[in-house]
Amino acid sequence: MSNSSLPTLPASDRPEVAARLRDALLGAAFTADGLLELLGAPAYAALARSETVPALRATRGDTPLETLVRLFLLQQPVPHARVEGVLPVAECVEGGWLVSVGADEVAATVDVRPYGGPDGEDWFIVSDLGCAVGGAGGIGSREEGVVLGVGGASTTLAGITVRTPVSAALDLGTGSGIQALHAARHATRVTATDVNPRALHITALTLALSGAPAADLREGSLFAPVRDDETYELIVSNPPFVISPGARLTYRDGGMGGDDLCRSLVQEAGERLREGGFAQFLANWQHVEGEDWQDRLRSWVPRGCDAWIVQREVQDVTQYAELWLRDAGDHQGDTAAYEALYDAWLDEFEARKVRAVGFGWITLRRTDSDAPSITVEEWPHPVEQPLGDTVRVHFDRVDYLRAHDDAALLAAHFKLADEVIQEQVGLPGAEDPEHVVLRQHRGMRRATKVDTVGAGFAGVCDGTLSAGRILDAIAQLVGEDPVLLRDRTPAQIRLLVEQGFLEPVG
Repeated sequence: MSNSSLPTLPASDRPEVAARLRDALLGAAFTADGLLELLGAPAYAALARSETVPALRATRGDTPLETLVRLFLLQQPVPHARVEGVLPVAECVEGGWLVSVGADEVAATVDVRPYGGPDGEDWFIVSDLGCAVGGAGGIGSREEGVVLGVGGASTTLAGITVRTPVSAALDLGTGSGIQALHAARHATRVTATDVNPRALHITALTLALSGAPAADLREGSLFAPVRDDETYELIVSNPPFVISPGARLTYRDGGMGGDDLCRSLVQEAGERLREGGFAQFLANWQHVEGEDWQDRLRSWVPRGCDAWIVQREVQDVTQYAELWLRDAGDHQGDTAAYEALYDAWLDEFEARKVRAVGFGWITLRRTDSDAPSITVEEWPHPVEQPLGDTVRVHFDRVDYLRAHDDAALLAAHFKLADEVIQEQVGLPGAEDPEHVVLRQHRGMRRATKVDTVGAGFAGVCDGTLSAGRILDAIAQLVGEDPVLLRDRTPAQIRLLVEQGFLEPVG
């Protein structure tokens, strides 16, 4: 379907109406905290799953907040007289935020969902009606131009993004504008692109209603609207990364063969980054028969860039097809049509010799080093969001290790990172453990095995002594040749620094 079958959106060139609407929403405590207090945790969580019955039960009263929840979150018509004391109704109808229904009711034209910013900001994410929850299992809409709200992918990308101040940021495939909204906090200028003009319109509404500066909005696919001479210190994208036969849904299907859209996005980002700048994406990639998936991703990294690529999840092709067929609601329609679509997905994967699909994060950093660092790893375990600082520090460690050979490491001072614990694993009653594990309780929450020397070394690192002096002391304690210990330990020190267990001092 075309965008013409979707409801008319509010005017995006009436910032004064958005400002008055924002004041009214805040005045009624229509915020993330206000909703949690009104609805309670179970009903609040149910809304994130697109389940509205608990919220309907919790908003049977006639307070201003209950009125706004029914109007903007539950998309229920509300009597005009009930809304009149809460919102500037005439202005909202004239500006397109509300529409008259029947003789004496009004209804919302868009979903408006409170969203708490990282520093407690009260923001609002605008999306199409019934589309506030993005991602698989969410909306079940087949509208080509539909614009989703906030989903797990959106918040994941926002959480991993490096938030240092920048002069220029670029949001590719902006959708409802959540990444542009986050970027507006620390970027002097934000440019947002989208192939869907409806998404650009909704992004303008999201920014205005959240009290954020307007962005430079450009229609076109990915980098197409960006001029050749434009570069950025931050590029972010939650692109339409779904690997599908065809491109039925603009918000999720890339429209290129296989994972070509994600590959092109990564490869083209390098020349758009300023020195030291970051490009951060979510992506899907194919696991192809006879090919190492890590080698596949390494080949995507553009020249002149360090990279950190983390695979968070892998699905076989049947799981993947079912996930996205359900996303579009195809499982609720005609059985024969569903089976034909399913078969088409499997035909596409078979033709490309795809056995599974990976999902994860890709971060690039522009570097002038002659030896760029490319780390590709699998980490499906729980992490602690936000991870933006963790990502930034990862690349700081890359720089440090690149500048320090083994002799320099032995001369350096280190301290154990905060909230790292040691676990000893072995049989009960055994005199010595089978192995020792260091485990982080922050950031990536990594765990790594170390030998007794590595454990002893990490345990006494407080920044006072150099690594070499510590190893000499350990050699004396265990009766080992200090020269041999100095020769074999730097590799372990390098790994502990790389993974964030040890931090350089000074």
